[in-house]
Amino acid sequence: MSEIEKVECLIIGSGPAGYTAAIYAARADMSPMLYQGMQPGGQLTTTNEVENFPGYPEGVTGPEMMVQLEAQAKRFETDVRFGFITKVDFSGSVHKAWADDGKEIHADTIVISTGATAKYLGLESEQKYLKLGGGVSACAVCDGFFYRGQETVIVGAGDSACEEAHYLSKLCAKVTMLVRRDEFRASKIMAERVKNTENIEILFNTETEEVLGDGQVVTGVRVKNNKTSEVKDIPATGFFVAIGHKPNTDIFKDYINLDDTGYIVYEQPGTSKTNVAGVFVAGDAADKTYRQAVTAAGTGCMAALDAERYLAAKGH
Repeated sequence: MSEIEKVECLIIGSGPAGYTAAIYAARADMSPMLYQGMQPGGQLTTTNEVENFPGYPEGVTGPEMMVQLEAQAKRFETDVRFGFITKVDFSGSVHKAWADDGKEIHADTIVISTGATAKYLGLESEQKYLKLGGGVSACAVCDGFFYRGQETVIVGAGDSACEEAHYLSKLCAKVTMLVRRDEFRASKIMAERVKNTENIEILFNTETEEVLGDGQVVTGVRVKNNKTSEVKDIPATGFFVAIGHKPNTDIFKDYINLDDTGYIVYEQPGTSKTNVAGVFVAGDAADKTYRQAVTAAGTGCMAALDAERYLAAKGH
């Protein structure tokens, strides 16, 4: 049997939420252990420019910001570990977790900061320009600024797609919205908002065939009408995907209350508490509304403070 490690605070996942929780927990003498997860640094590591995080007047790249946050957490002696948690057991008074290397961890408190993963279409060309940072994005609020005065394409049919299209319409010369079916999935009010926006063109029954580019940046999108089979190219410098996110919460589903899309439900709004005493959540694993680095960091702080108060009440 593997040796059991006991900790006061285990943080599952990195990113702004996990690292901020670690900074606060470490400064409160909770000696946190943090497992970085499948994507160390989280979604921000796929973002080239972060210009909306307070305190970076010149902007910063996502990976650079994560390196700095990790260094700050380590400065206060957070035990940062490469790897991920594969299984948990929250049925008893001791919260148990198992890591991918077989280690068993018993924690007095746990902060879940496993985040969410943006869904993409999965096209080779889309993934290519996403990795290059050359014009593919899953966050209009994060990246729309870089396309001011330019033409962009957005894929999606739900409320968040409509919201992002409307956001882009205020910055971009033209926004083309691709909707796979012959109607929106969005609420009537959101659908009306995009329909009434002059510089948004909506193409129904339309699917993306390929993201076009010059090898460095996006230059257009090849689309196909799934009713008429007509194929055409739309010039664009930005390609936004708004087909939803999948929260990384599968390993918690037997113990933690999730909503119908898998986001963790706060037991008490305005706190980071889950339905399991001593288990808290921070960042995008519970946030389907804002999904910003700064809000994730804020909830990381809340989770660490809630964990500290929980331990204090138990006489730690």
